[in-house]
Amino acid sequence: MRPHIARAWMLAEALTLGVASTVHAGYLVPGHAHAPARIAEAVIATVLVLAAVETWLRPAHARRAAIFGQGFALLGTLVGLGTIVAGIGPGSTGDVVYHALLLAILVAGLTWAVRCRRV
Repeated sequence: MRPHIARAWMLAEALTLGVASTVHAGYLVPGHAHAPARIAEAVIATVLVLAAVETWLRPAHARRAAIFGQGFALLGTLVGLGTIVAGIGPGSTGDVVYHALLLAILVAGLTWAVRCRRV
């Protein structure tokens, strides 16, 4: 696994989650404030950033960090999608589309990390 690729992929994922968290804080899109979603997205983004930092500090563990970070993010995204389906979370079209796209990106990243050979 190339640590710089894993790092860039996870930082891009974290950035999208950071933007989503800002949206759910009500800063970017008025009327879309939702505190539980904001907190969840911020936590997931933080885990991805920490996993990316791990690929820099310990390149030999990049694969493990990428699998953990993206696995955690995938689980959190599935929980978020579940709350939307259950009618608990924000259910705008934008939220559904965002979760679907993020799910695809996370599955692709996680699949890549799992299938890569160790350094």
